[in-house]
This record gives sequence, C-alpha cells and structure tokens, in this order.
Amino acid sequence: MTNKIQNSASALLLLSFTFFAFHVQAQDWKSEKKFNLVFGLTQPLLVKGFNLEGNYIHNRLIFDYSHGASLDFSESTVTTDLKRQGLAVHVPWTTGFGVGYRLKEWINVRVEPKWHRFEFYYDGETQNRANEIVSYNTMSLGIGIYGHYQPFKNQKSFLKGIMIAPSIRFWPTIASSLKGDKYEYTNKNTLKQEEIKTLDPGIGFTPFVFNISIGYSFNLKKKA
Repeated sequence: MTNKIQNSASALLLLSFTFFAFHVQAQDWKSEKKFNLVFGLTQPLLVKGFNLEGNYIHNRLIFDYSHGASLDFSESTVTTDLKRQGLAVHVPWTTGFGVGYRLKEWINVRVEPKWHRFEFYYDGETQNRANEIVSYNTMSLGIGIYGHYQPFKNQKSFLKGIMIAPSIRFWPTIASSLKGDKYEYTNKNTLKQEEIKTLDPGIGFTPFVFNISIGYSFNLKKKA
C-alpha cells in the first residue's frame, strides 16, 4: 500500500513538474527581447528591386521599419490601362514603419503608415528626368498580418536564428501629391488624351500586398 502511495505521489509530482515546465516554456515568447532582420523575396523576383525590414520585439509588442528601393513595373506587372498606354512605372523608394501586437509567438498584427514615390515613363525608354511623364508621392495607412517561423529554433548552432516571415497587408492610399488624383496628357503611342491616376502600392497597384521574407532573428535577452 505504501509503495502504491509513493508511486502515485511520484507520478503526480512528475506530472506537475512537466506541466509547469511546459507552461513556463510556452510563456517564454511573451517576455522576449529580439531583433529581426528580413529581406523580401517578392521584390527581387517580380519587380527587380529589394526590400529590407527590421523588427524590434519587446514582450508582446513589435516595432518595425522597412524600406524598399528600385522597383520596376511594366508589361504584366502594370494595370491593363497602363499597359495599353505603353507605360512603365518606377518606384525609387517605398518606406515606413509599423507598430503591432503579437497574438501568438508565430503571428502578429501591425498598423502601418507608409510613403511611396511613383514615376511614369514610356516602356523601353531611359528612365531619367527628361523622359519622365509625371511623378508623385503617396501615403498609405493600413494593417498587416505577419507570420514568424524559425524552422531550426531548437538547434544550438547559428541555424537557430534563421526565420521565414510570410505577410498579408492592406495598404490603401490616403493621400497623394498628384493634384486631383489624376494627370492628363497626350500619349505618343495612342495619340490620344490619356489619364494617369493615383495608384495603390500593392500587387497590381491594389491595396493588397503579399510577401514572403527570409532573414535572421537575434535574441537580445538571455534566458536565466
């Protein structure tokens, strides 16, 4: 009888310790201090540019700054109307920050103001000031949902910090330096009066932005 009580007590103690250890481990991410550096894959693969993003994680809060540069849109990556006009769009920079909250270790939501520069040229022509048709700046304000996955997190080598960060964002344009949100001009391809309108910064110049980034996560707080 005594052995059974001892065995039961030992089993209960082990179960309690296991639960406590799991609970502590599960809560670790809520008190993390980390810095992430990631590079977007969509930009170099689809529009010949690049995007760099830095994140600072403080417990459940996340702060980011991102900057994209030298994005080129033409043919299949512009709207049907811009393609009909024979135009290319160059985005020399797109930049901004975000403030968010971590719902889980692997997902967070952010509010993001961003600024963008759009320049329009005839497709195939040298993109310089002399050939520029029109240019303008915009500001977008929206929300983003970001994933965070470290496939080698349990490793003790440098592989531990490698991360993959997919994202879905909604960034509608809320302000533009383009007067009246449109520019009228005579197009030399169509020989007609055409319009260039204010664009959104996402895929197909919609407000929707999809991306997958890869990078590295650095722990700033040592575990006790």
